[in-house]
Amino acid sequence: MAVKYPLMNSINFYEFNVQGKANEPITVAGILDRAKQILGASYNGPKPDWTLEAIYDRLEANAPRIAIVGGSPDHPAHIMDFQTSSHAAIRIWQNGGVPFYFSTPVMCDGTAQNTMGMSYSLQSRNAIAQMIVNQMEAQSYHGAFVIQGCDKQPLGVVSAMAHLDRLRQSRGEAPFFATFVPAHVLQGGTIPEQLFVELEEVAKRAESLGDEDVAYDLRDAMAYILQCSSNTAFQGVLERAQLKGLITKEQHKDFEKRLAVATCDGQGGVCAFNGTGNSSRHLVAGLGLVHPSVELLTGPPGQEQINQALDSLATMINDPVYGTANIMATNIKNAIRIHSASGGSTNLMMHVVAGMLYGGFDFSLWDLDQIHHEFPIPDLFDYSLTEGRDIFALAKQCCSGDSRGMESLFYELIRNGVPMDVDAPTVTGGTWRERLSNLESLSAEYVKENPVILSKPRRAFSGVDVLTGNFFESAVVKISGMTTHQLDEFDKKAGFVLYYQNEDEANRNLLDINLLDKLREDRKFDEENMRAMLKHNKPDVYEEANGFDYDQLFDKMVETGALKIAVIVSGQGPEAFGMPEMFTPMQHINANRKLKRLATLISDGRYSGVTYGAAIGHMTPEAKNGGGILYLQTGDLLYLNLREREIQFLNEAAFRFGTVEFKFDHIKEERKELANERMTAIRKRQKQVAASNRMVGHTDAAHGVVPLAVSEDATLDYKTDILLPNKQSK
Repeated sequence: MAVKYPLMNSINFYEFNVQGKANEPITVAGILDRAKQILGASYNGPKPDWTLEAIYDRLEANAPRIAIVGGSPDHPAHIMDFQTSSHAAIRIWQNGGVPFYFSTPVMCDGTAQNTMGMSYSLQSRNAIAQMIVNQMEAQSYHGAFVIQGCDKQPLGVVSAMAHLDRLRQSRGEAPFFATFVPAHVLQGGTIPEQLFVELEEVAKRAESLGDEDVAYDLRDAMAYILQCSSNTAFQGVLERAQLKGLITKEQHKDFEKRLAVATCDGQGGVCAFNGTGNSSRHLVAGLGLVHPSVELLTGPPGQEQINQALDSLATMINDPVYGTANIMATNIKNAIRIHSASGGSTNLMMHVVAGMLYGGFDFSLWDLDQIHHEFPIPDLFDYSLTEGRDIFALAKQCCSGDSRGMESLFYELIRNGVPMDVDAPTVTGGTWRERLSNLESLSAEYVKENPVILSKPRRAFSGVDVLTGNFFESAVVKISGMTTHQLDEFDKKAGFVLYYQNEDEANRNLLDINLLDKLREDRKFDEENMRAMLKHNKPDVYEEANGFDYDQLFDKMVETGALKIAVIVSGQGPEAFGMPEMFTPMQHINANRKLKRLATLISDGRYSGVTYGAAIGHMTPEAKNGGGILYLQTGDLLYLNLREREIQFLNEAAFRFGTVEFKFDHIKEERKELANERMTAIRKRQKQVAASNRMVGHTDAAHGVVPLAVSEDATLDYKTDILLPNKQSK
C-alpha cells in the first residue's frame, strides 16, 4: 500500500509560474506513460490516474517534486536505468509526489584508461555536480531518487545534493532530500574453457623456452575473475609474449577479443571488483544515504525494493535532520570507518573531502586522516578476485538473506571496539541504532561459506593512509591493499628514483620487457649508493655481495629484492593534466614479476588500487605548482617509512656512510634550470586537455579538487553544526 507524502513547507515557485504549470505536466505524463509501457504486465498498482489536470493540481498544491536522476546508458552501470526509473516514477506518483526524470553524462574510467579521456574523469565529478545543481535549481525540484552508478558519478551526485541542501536552507527553503539506489553488481566473467586451454599452452611454451616470468604472469592473470580491469593485466603479459615470439600479433588480438566479449553480463551493473564503483557503494551506504533494501543486489531492483526506498521519504520530507548535507555530516565518521575497514578505493580520499566541502563543511584530507586514526580500524573485508570473493559474491550473500551488507560491517566494527555514530540519521527515516535493533542476519557469522565481511579481523589495521615527507606536503597510500609480508618488504627501505615526466613516458618504458637489463647496462644507479642500499635493505646479503662488480651486484640485488625502485610519474596533477588515474603504469608493473617485487609507484596523479609495492598518489603540491616531485631525477634516493606514514628524500653523502639522514631543501636551488625545463613541458602538454575542462581555479588533492568558490563557502564545523533526531546542536 502506498504512503502519503506531505506537502512541502516552503514557497511554491510553481504557484506563480504559469509557464511551468503549462510546460511540465506533459513531461510528467510522458514519464508515467512510458513507465507503464516499459513495465507492461509487471506494472504493480491501481489503474493509472494521471492526467494533465491531476498533475497541474499537484504542482499548484506544492506536492513534493522528486527528480529521478539517472546516468547515460553508454556506461555499463546505467544500462537498466530505464527499468529502475520506471518503477520509481510509478511509486512517486502513487505516494502523492510529482516524478520528473533527467540523466547526466557518466564517463567510464575503464573505457577511458590510457586515453585522453582520463584527463576528464576527475573533472567530470565536478561537472556532474554543477549540471545537477543547474537542473534542480532551474526546475525547482525538492528532492531526488538517485540511480547510483560508478566511477565519479556517485560522489559527484552526493556533492550536488549536499550543496543544494545547504543552499536551500540558507535561503529559508525546505531541506533538500535524496535517497540513493546503487546499480546492481555486475557478475564477473569466466574465461571460456577452450580459451583457457590455449592460454595455458602459451604458458607451457613460455616455460619450455626459458621465459618463466611470462608463464607465471599469464597464469596469475588467468587466476582472476574476469573483469575489464583484469583485461589490462592480460594486455601487458600478452604484449610481452608477442615481443618474445611466443605468440603472433594475430593470436594476441584473437585472445584479446575472446577475453573482452566474455567479460560483462548483458544487464550491465557496477563491475564486481572493489574499485571506485563498489567503494562508492559502501561509502554512500555508510553515509546513511542508501536504503538497505536496494544496497547490494545481483540484478536491477524490483518494484517492492524501490517502494521501500521511496516510502521512507514520507518521514524525511520537510525535516532538516534528513536534509542530505546533514545526513552526510552526521555520518562522516561512520563512512570513513566503513571505507577503511572494507579496503576502499584510494580515489575516495578526494571525493569524501569534496562531498563535505560541497555540503558547506570546512573539511580536508587531514580531517579524514584524523578520523581514520582516531581509533584503530581493523581489516574486516576478505575480498579476493582469485578465491571467488568479489562484490558479486557479497551481493549474493545479501540477496540470500545471509548478510546485511554495510549494516553487518557497521555491526562488526562496533563488536571490534570501533565507536560508530549509531544515532546518526539515515534515509530509512530512522537511525542506525534502530536499524541494528533487528539482529536477523546481522552478524557476519551468518555467512558460513566464503564470507567477504568478517567478524574476526584479518589484521588490526586497514584503509588508506596519508603520508608526509621533506619534499611534499601530502600523499596517500592504500595500506589495506598490501599484505603484511609486502609491507615488510618495502617498509623502512631505501629506494632509487626512476623518474618519468608523465604517464606516456612511463607506459612506454614500463612495458619494456628489458627495462631492468637496460637500467643495469646504462648504469642508471650509482654503484656506491647501490652498495649502501644493499647494506641497509638486506644486511644479511651484504658480505656475500660486497666484492661483486656492478653487473653482479645489480643482479644480486634484483634477485634478493634488495634493489628498491621508486617509479615516479610526475606532471599528472589536477591542474597539469586533469589528474588521470595511474592504472595503466600500475598494471604494467604488476604484469612484470621481477619489477613488481622491487617497485613502488609514486605520482601526483591518482589511484584506485595498488601495485605489489605501494601505490602512492595524490601528491601535493603537484609538479605543476612547484611541488618537490618536479625536482626529482633518476638515481635519487628515497626512504620509504610506510608504517610511520613518511617518505623522505635521503642525504646521499650520509647514506653512503650508513647514516639515514633526510635533506631536500638544497635540491630546489641546484635543479632550478631542470625544473624550468620540465615546467615548460608540462604547460605544453597541458594544452592537450580542452581549455573548457582544465581544472584551474580548483583546490589541490588534499582539499578535494573542488572549485575555489565551493571551498571558500565551506565554513561549517562538521562536529557541531549538525542536527540529530530529537536532538539539535548548532
